[in-house]
Amino acid sequence: MRPSRRWKAPATCFKLVAMSHFDDLPSRDRSHEVEGEAIVAFERRLSESGVFIPQGSDRHDYGTDYQIEVANQGRATNVRVHVQLKGTERPLNANGSLSVEVRRTNLNYLLMQPYSFYACYHLPTASLRICPVSSVLRQYEHGGKPWMEQQTLTVTFTEEMTIERLQKVAALARSGAASSRDRRIEQTAAGPADLPKAILEAVPDVHVPEDPEQASNMLEQLYGIDADDVVSAGFERFATVLGADSDMMGIAFMSEVNLGLAGRSRRPDRIEGAIGFFRSRLDGGRIQNGSLHYNIGNAFSALHNEEEAKLAYQTALTDPALAVDAGLAAQVHKNLGTSFERLGEPDRAVEHYREALRLSPSLAEAHNAMGNHYVRIGRYQDALGHFDQIVFVDRNQGRATGVSGWRANVLFNLGDGRSAFREINGLMSHADREAWIWPWCVRLVASFGRTTVDNAVQARAFWQRYIQVYPDHSPARRELLMSVFYLRGQRHDLGKTYDELRQEFDRHITHVDADDAALPWDRLGHWAQDEGDWVEAERCFRKAYDLEGGHYGYCLGTRAQLPRSVRGELAASLRAGPDTPTRRHELVSGRRRLFKS
Repeated sequence: MRPSRRWKAPATCFKLVAMSHFDDLPSRDRSHEVEGEAIVAFERRLSESGVFIPQGSDRHDYGTDYQIEVANQGRATNVRVHVQLKGTERPLNANGSLSVEVRRTNLNYLLMQPYSFYACYHLPTASLRICPVSSVLRQYEHGGKPWMEQQTLTVTFTEEMTIERLQKVAALARSGAASSRDRRIEQTAAGPADLPKAILEAVPDVHVPEDPEQASNMLEQLYGIDADDVVSAGFERFATVLGADSDMMGIAFMSEVNLGLAGRSRRPDRIEGAIGFFRSRLDGGRIQNGSLHYNIGNAFSALHNEEEAKLAYQTALTDPALAVDAGLAAQVHKNLGTSFERLGEPDRAVEHYREALRLSPSLAEAHNAMGNHYVRIGRYQDALGHFDQIVFVDRNQGRATGVSGWRANVLFNLGDGRSAFREINGLMSHADREAWIWPWCVRLVASFGRTTVDNAVQARAFWQRYIQVYPDHSPARRELLMSVFYLRGQRHDLGKTYDELRQEFDRHITHVDADDAALPWDRLGHWAQDEGDWVEAERCFRKAYDLEGGHYGYCLGTRAQLPRSVRGELAASLRAGPDTPTRRHELVSGRRRLFKS
């Protein structure tokens, strides 16, 4: 009998049923598909932009999906921008915007890096959108509601992530990183003594917002408070946000010109660019021609081309609109006067200064110019009258300190040393930031510090303070010693004995150059002579003679006028080597007995 095969079929079916559970695989979640399409679209757009290199996702994702590196002309820069990427199929809002939820901690995380942004891919419209992290923060900070305790926040996307938009982000990030790098390098390269100055003189960095309206408001406000150095530091970022050819960039160019006029611009190329920028606006109807020619004149003056500056100012004055703008007309006249003065025509310069004051009687710059004119011709009382009327309403401290410097000069020439030193003492608080202050004050005090007893008292304190800052400055040490000798000659009580002042002399004279040391040694010798210490006097006179010779030999020759016994005593003491206070007292007492007999 043939064996039956009927029982094999159920066995086969059992095996098939038994293995089917291995086909129970995880289903592909739609969110993963959306995420994948978002990644593909985002990376494709980065590649198309040519300004970003994807550096992959964070290994530990605490709130950043991507770090993308800025590329500049094919070069890697190590400037990183952090991105949180989203993808969604949800419908657009009624106004066409797109909203997604993020955790508040995610916003905090991204805020640690400048110019971070959220990106979102909308599948139904196949569009990529961008929202700067700073815009989300601004929305909530100015929303008027407490949001710091919220667990989630809404990010609203209204702007397409175009190639141009990515290029703007790259330019902003690169400029900001370069500025931060340069500041670190300046501080790192500074020596220990120069580090505080490097920190104090560092220009505050400005984070230029990516929104053009916000950037415009910031630029106007900075210019309004004369923060020209801050505007200059952010110049490229303002140009990136506003557009290099935007009318608003005229403010940034004016800031750079202002720095040039003050001798502080590091970018003469921008000043040259300002000339072309303002010329391109002439006869455009948006900006007054007289104002444009005035700015062109300022730029030429900042570049030390006073002939072209003069022509630009003169052209500005032909604009009929200046007839109703007395303030601007006064500024043009004042600057035209400066150009004439620098071109060697002081009389024509004064005519324009006076016209400026007629149009604007309180114009500080015109009073300053007239004050300087009167200083040059020696009419100090008239100069002081103009300096006393100067009130700078802006925050440019350098202009105010400049006036104080001239006032000190005028007051010294008028014989009011007390007031002059008051101006100098006020300047000292700015000496660490303005390099001209110490040299200017040194010249003034060296010229007038020994003309009266009051001046010499103040000068002595000034030189002591200066030496603390510049201990190796030979002329200052010499002037300090000469102030002491002057006061003694005027019978002013120095509050110290000869021996105490001799110790002070010894501390300073070692820092005085040999070419300048003879006179202090001579004066110390006369002092010792008055004290009756002929041994000390001869030592000082001989030191002066050895250094410079000449008429200092006369004082040294007074030794021959002494009695022979005293000359022998002096010779013996000199052969004996260094003297001591006790031995010097014995010699002096012995000489006094000889003189009495």
